[in-house]
Amino acid sequence: MDLWAIWLIVAAVLIAAETVTLTVALGMLGGAALVTAAVAAAGVPLPFQLLVFTVVAVVSVVFVRPRVRRAFRPQGERFGVDALVGRTAHVVAEVTGTGGRVRIDGEEWTARAYDETLVIPPGTAVDVMEISGATAVVYPRE
Repeated sequence: MDLWAIWLIVAAVLIAAETVTLTVALGMLGGAALVTAAVAAAGVPLPFQLLVFTVVAVVSVVFVRPRVRRAFRPQGERFGVDALVGRTAHVVAEVTGTGGRVRIDGEEWTARAYDETLVIPPGTAVDVMEISGATAVVYPRE
């Protein structure tokens, strides 16, 4: 089997896998395999094909992928810990200005009070004001 055909198969598998994962990374690697298939069809030896694949893959994953992900991210939607800000949490262990524990969406987090003079008893509903590292900064609901 010709090398260009193998590169086309690799590209098809990577692009098909991208449709399942939606990470954009596999799509970039599939594109690199397509470029390498064209280079292989031109008769370039295998060591140079591998070099072309490596260079195109690295450039596309490092430089193109972040831009593509930003372009397809819904505007205004928060991800990760940013999505927890503004949520309601419930105090599991007394929260003070120096520590405590809260439950946010079923997960237990370390917490501290937004106002360092507050002592928030267990069972109290609180608002998550910010996430600082792995600690939720909370304030009692009115």
